[in-house]
Amino acid sequence: MKIVKIIAGILLVVFVVIQFIPTTRNQSDTVPQTDFMLVHKVPEAIQKKIQVSCYDCHSNNTQYPWYNRVQPVAWFLEDHIKEGKAELNFNEWDSLSSRRKTSKLRSIIKQIESGEMPLDSYTLIHRDAKFSKEETEEIINWVTQLKDSL
Repeated sequence: MKIVKIIAGILLVVFVVIQFIPTTRNQSDTVPQTDFMLVHKVPEAIQKKIQVSCYDCHSNNTQYPWYNRVQPVAWFLEDHIKEGKAELNFNEWDSLSSRRKTSKLRSIIKQIESGEMPLDSYTLIHRDAKFSKEETEEIINWVTQLKDSL
């Protein structure tokens, strides 16, 4: 029983110590002119849904939940956001070539159709980020029209 107390004590100390290791926050005060929403005339309903469902991981401004200051959760979120922005950053949309934009739009369509995006791990906590069947169809139709017009 004494060994269990020692291990629990060590784990508690490690947990407290890792709380002091800082993470990089993905927050910006400005929306660049290259932002997807500024470049395209996105219908208001689609714009709101994309911002709620996609922008936390795919833009330069994440709306962090209260638990983002607790390690190791903060590390997980930081890594997740870096991966999302590396794949697609809506704030840098207009800096992409036409070919790259078309490719990204195809990828958006495919991932929404297959249910890959938004991620289940995200929608588990952010219920409003889930796409209803109607929202999925509306977004896919609009993105398809945008892709075809490029």
